[in-house]
Amino acid sequence: MRVPAASLRPAIEETRAAWQARLEELFAGDHYILGAQGAAFEEEFAQATGARFAVGCGNGTAALEICLREAGLTDPRSEVLTTPLTAPFTGIGLRSAGPRVVFADVDPETLLLDAEDAGNRLTRRVKAIVPVHLYGQPCPMDRFRKVADGRLLVQDAAQAHGARWQGRPLTEFCDYVTYSFYPTKNLGALGDGGAIATNRKRIAGRLRMFRDGGRRGGQISFVAGVNSRLDEMQACYLRAFLPHLEEWNGRRARLAAGYDEGLRDCPGVQRVRTGRGSVNHLYVVRAKRRDKLRNYLAEKGIATGVHYPLPLHLQPAFGGNGLKRGDLPHAERACREVVSLPLWPHLSFDSVEQVVAAVRSFYR
Repeated sequence: MRVPAASLRPAIEETRAAWQARLEELFAGDHYILGAQGAAFEEEFAQATGARFAVGCGNGTAALEICLREAGLTDPRSEVLTTPLTAPFTGIGLRSAGPRVVFADVDPETLLLDAEDAGNRLTRRVKAIVPVHLYGQPCPMDRFRKVADGRLLVQDAAQAHGARWQGRPLTEFCDYVTYSFYPTKNLGALGDGGAIATNRKRIAGRLRMFRDGGRRGGQISFVAGVNSRLDEMQACYLRAFLPHLEEWNGRRARLAAGYDEGLRDCPGVQRVRTGRGSVNHLYVVRAKRRDKLRNYLAEKGIATGVHYPLPLHLQPAFGGNGLKRGDLPHAERACREVVSLPLWPHLSFDSVEQVVAAVRSFYR
């Protein structure tokens, strides 16, 4: 039996009645940008994340750029520090606002941005820190708030819908939390989408201005904003999926526990350590002979992924960051070893057992 890395079909079918009803409302209203569906989703998503406000935008990359622009961090002589182990879109979003992107190493156990190493690399030029809640595991935000020491703090929660840190909403730790609604996320649209959560009314109002070309509802641009708005059709799907987020995250947790049990003491693989706060966006292990394992699984119809194959500090788009190969050893080693096994809410436990058996067979 083939095991895909992810499949959206079951979620779409499960919520068909809800999104069809939303689409009918959309078509009846004939308003497709910044309309009633998007406004309703923003309120519902804010409530679901424990934030006071949510501001929809075109994608998670733009969400990061909009945050820096709203905060006034656009000087190319300034720097933003983040993790090298993330999608390039994290760095692209930050770079698009203007500042230079620099990096610190990751914790070798969790693969999250290492707060201590980040603190050791701070200079006067570093004006912001952007921890990434990688694979659905929230970073230790109490530590990062101390490390930031008054600097701007922006959380990239593109893989962490529904996550909290020590039971507290992420917006309690800083003014900006960004999300992506790429289709395979814990809460995904059927196209691109993103949002920014905040507890501050003034910031929420300015974020809405920045996402809409710097306008305030008219045709005059007051600031150098961007054109990045969550469209109404995607809001319809997101409103249908959002009530299931907690349930789907629970399914992910049970499937991840199945992998944990099945791969316990399996030679050749080690799970990336997670805590109770993880929403299990991906199930990631560090594997010996990673590429040969992936080929073996592919021959058996099991899809896998690598998140991520090359750390950002070694990618050409982020050249000039002052780092070379070997400078961030934990991130570089992780990129040679990590492999993501199939994990999505409607994956069957039989499929998990099939994957586990295949992995164990390879290492035997």
